[in-house]
Amino acid sequence: MASNLELKRDEAVKAAQALVEKARNEGLNEEETTEMKSLVDEAKALGEKIKAANSAEEMLKSFGQPITDEERKVAQDVVQGKSLGRYFVDQSKKSLTDIKGRRRVQADVPEYTMKAAGDVVTTTNGVGAEHMGIPDIDTNIVKQYVQRPTIADWLGAGNISGTAITYFLEKIWDETTNGVFKTVGENEKKPGLTPPDYQEVTETLKKIAGWIKLSMEMAEDYDFLVSEINNRLLFQLLLAEEDQLLNGTGTGNDVRGLLLRDGLQVMTSATKAENMDYIYRANTAIFTKTGLRPDGIIINPADYQELRLAKDANGQYFAGGPFQGPYGNGQVLTDPPLWGIPTIQTTAIDKGTVLIGAGKAAATVYRKGGIRVEASNVDGEDFTHNRFTILAEERLTLAVRRPDAFVKLTLGA
Repeated sequence: MASNLELKRDEAVKAAQALVEKARNEGLNEEETTEMKSLVDEAKALGEKIKAANSAEEMLKSFGQPITDEERKVAQDVVQGKSLGRYFVDQSKKSLTDIKGRRRVQADVPEYTMKAAGDVVTTTNGVGAEHMGIPDIDTNIVKQYVQRPTIADWLGAGNISGTAITYFLEKIWDETTNGVFKTVGENEKKPGLTPPDYQEVTETLKKIAGWIKLSMEMAEDYDFLVSEINNRLLFQLLLAEEDQLLNGTGTGNDVRGLLLRDGLQVMTSATKAENMDYIYRANTAIFTKTGLRPDGIIINPADYQELRLAKDANGQYFAGGPFQGPYGNGQVLTDPPLWGIPTIQTTAIDKGTVLIGAGKAAATVYRKGGIRVEASNVDGEDFTHNRFTILAEERLTLAVRRPDAFVKLTLGA
């Protein structure tokens, strides 16, 4: 069934088509020409709104859950840019008031609840079900708005229902051992080909978590809670996630990051003057070896600054100055791409190291659920100190199917 937006768009398109037909047969006056342009603009704007709403709804469907009226409201909130912090506070106001009123409210967070060794933690252990006040955040909202591109956004995205993902790495085709297609004449023997083996790889989910403590007096200061969740707790979670996706060791509780993958291509720039040349050479190396086009460059802000402020012999900025585009042409570019490839600036990568790669095609960040935000006032001595704890956590892992689609470049000093 068509939505109201779709019906309005169709009406605008139909009216515009009628004017186009009239223009072919009779021509249009100035007023009709203006009307036709207005209808086309209206249809285009409605189309963008429909696309945004469908995108949010598909995000919800990807979790394998039916789309309820409440979930449609969440999808609309996502389209309108509603943050995870604001959603948490809106859904938890009654429970936050319960905390302010000194009721014992317990969420099922055994990692941060003080109990004797060996005690079983259940949802009714010492607390009646009627006092279970703090709900989990709707896990359909996976990420909050940030002001810059992120590594997770650059890579492919997927969801899993289990605790691990198994995938296969295709080994490089070697013409000597695997064969190659050749031209053959009449009655000549044709070449045989044996594809290379596949390497089975299993990545297990890892948990990234952290918490902050706030005084009871803040329990009903909703705007403050929103800013604390979005600007401090979730932003720090984002930084930890980026560090894991790049530098995680793959041992213990760490994700195995991009920079520690076997098969990663490695290059070193000879001099500082050749850094830009080597970034392009890395682009060529990936395309030549894998057939994939790089779609992202991970770079430390200090290194990007040096490239952005580079000047020619006449003292003009290659990428444009503070008031105009390159050599006085066009507008000032904010964080322009390098060789047309989008850049992602992050302190998670060391100064002097750049990672170039085909992120969307070659690697996938798998998540189980979304970011969980929970609150409790029974963590340790919270109750007696008139404070409560807000916890944020996520579970994810990284699958890299083509490590050779990434180049780790060491810049020249």
